[in-house]
Amino acid sequence: MPIYHKMGKIPAKRHTIFEKPDGSLHYEQLFGTIGFDGMSSLLYHLHRPTMVKEVGQSIDMSPKVAIDRNMKSLKFIGFNIEAKEDYLESRIPLLVNKDVHIGLAAPKQSLTDYFYKNADADELLFVHKGSGTLRTMVGNISFEYGDYLVIPRGMIYQISFDTADNRLLYAESFHPIYTPKRYRNWFGQLLEHSPFCERDYKRPAELETHDQLGDFVMKIKKQGHLHELVYASHPFDVVGWDGYNYPYGFSIHNFEPITGRVHQPPPVHQTFETSAFVVCSFCPRLYDYHPKAIPAPYNHSNIDSDEMLYYVDGDFMSRNDIDQGYITLHPGGIPHGPHPGAYERSIGKKSTGELAVMIDTFKPLMVTEAALQIEDGKYYQSWLEH
Repeated sequence: MPIYHKMGKIPAKRHTIFEKPDGSLHYEQLFGTIGFDGMSSLLYHLHRPTMVKEVGQSIDMSPKVAIDRNMKSLKFIGFNIEAKEDYLESRIPLLVNKDVHIGLAAPKQSLTDYFYKNADADELLFVHKGSGTLRTMVGNISFEYGDYLVIPRGMIYQISFDTADNRLLYAESFHPIYTPKRYRNWFGQLLEHSPFCERDYKRPAELETHDQLGDFVMKIKKQGHLHELVYASHPFDVVGWDGYNYPYGFSIHNFEPITGRVHQPPPVHQTFETSAFVVCSFCPRLYDYHPKAIPAPYNHSNIDSDEMLYYVDGDFMSRNDIDQGYITLHPGGIPHGPHPGAYERSIGKKSTGELAVMIDTFKPLMVTEAALQIEDGKYYQSWLEH
């Protein structure tokens, strides 16, 4: 996060004595990334954050790949993913490579029985259905339909849902997730032409501080395995912190689309970036205003990337037979574009109400066995004229 934030009580100077009311010391922790070169925050705990009582068994969470060299456009019926009680068990990886795991989740219950930490990847959650609170060791963030939640690797969290009807798109990124560089000046501030600004961020707003000793179950994902540990103190015992490394939310409804006289390319919709993939938000917007404009996207070749689109709401004008929760995959190596009739029927249209999330990866995506269970089997032929 290229914006400074602080919560709670912190000493005036880093790495100095910070006493509790009884004269004992708080315990300082640097929560950083990329060694000591990336974004970091300084946290102050009531108890040592290092007190491990037990280390249990680990479970292999590696996705089961069905197609590792895909050359077929595919469509997945996302709402066919089965809802499950447990938050982690509900997360089903569908499209994966060495850079990112993309999947869907339909958790019925809040994550309250244990704490979770992904030590492998930054997590990007998109809330399609549901609302609630992301609870973390550095504070809480309320969320609702349309919110992205960015959770940096190593962040301990729980998640509380308001109801049992929840649908999430998630991406586990093995590279740090940033706002696009071209939107920022060299200080990190978002520029005037950016489609969103710092005011749109949902930063941690409530700091939970628990002074408890006992047995606290922590599930940690590391090297593709889920390890279960027992800690001696409550993970949410931070009394204050400051820095740049923390979870935050951003609503897709606050993305301000960039439009033009003729059709604009997908990068104008970019919302997040990594060194291995980008995330774009397709939002309701006015169409192109050249008198002879064709609002539908032109056919384009996917040579250097795989394109995954998750359809959230509205009428996605370039596609036929698309509904909420569907995912399409257009693999690199072959061109793709609007479905038959979409090019022509877009002419003269003034606006669109579409809402979708796109993830373009620079390396091919492999298709998991779970993904094939919800694949329609005929999407690759849907550009044929009948």
